[in-house]
Amino acid sequence: MGQFKERYEQWLQQNMDEEKNHRRREILQKGLGHGTVEFLRTIWFPVVGHFDHLYPEWEVRDFKNGYRYLDLAYMPGGAKGGIEIQGYGPHARDLDVRRFKDLCTRHCLLALDGWMFLPVAYPSITDESKECQQLVLAFIGKFIATDVASSLSWLEAETVRFARRVLRPLTPLELAAHLKVSDRHVRRILHRLVDQQILRVASGQDRFRTYILR
Repeated sequence: MGQFKERYEQWLQQNMDEEKNHRRREILQKGLGHGTVEFLRTIWFPVVGHFDHLYPEWEVRDFKNGYRYLDLAYMPGGAKGGIEIQGYGPHARDLDVRRFKDLCTRHCLLALDGWMFLPVAYPSITDESKECQQLVLAFIGKFIATDVASSLSWLEAETVRFARRVLRPLTPLELAAHLKVSDRHVRRILHRLVDQQILRVASGQDRFRTYILR
């Protein structure tokens, strides 16, 4: 918790110091919403370890010449990734027709402008944190090749990246097709990663059928 708090405060202050747009700077000065902070604390930071390329309350223009703000924008190398924390009350239980239509229009316009979205329900942050962490890794994997341990071989590292992207147990056969190596070679790679406690067996006893990240 201490490391997160320190890094989070540094990151938020840096965004305020570097922001020339008074509208966004004023929003940042008020602090981020509870849902966004909890997402960063329990989901993002534990699996990513930093806030590089991540921008809170990012301002975008819509087609009606208005301003909208993304909870979090993830923009490595000029990419456009948006993360939205969906609170149950405002976005579901209490959503009226007008606000529902506006929400859909907002996502449509931003998608047409090249944004890829990761909507995260607040109850999932508290109830399914591991699943949310896997979603984050897959989301990041759409934009960059995420870091893996330098001690891994190229094929082992690519296996880990592939496992992060698919978000489900993977089979030796599909991994062999992805890596373009034999089934026997793939099984050796998978066994080594299991021994290193990077992967675990998801199904199978005498003959392991599927594997998943720990």
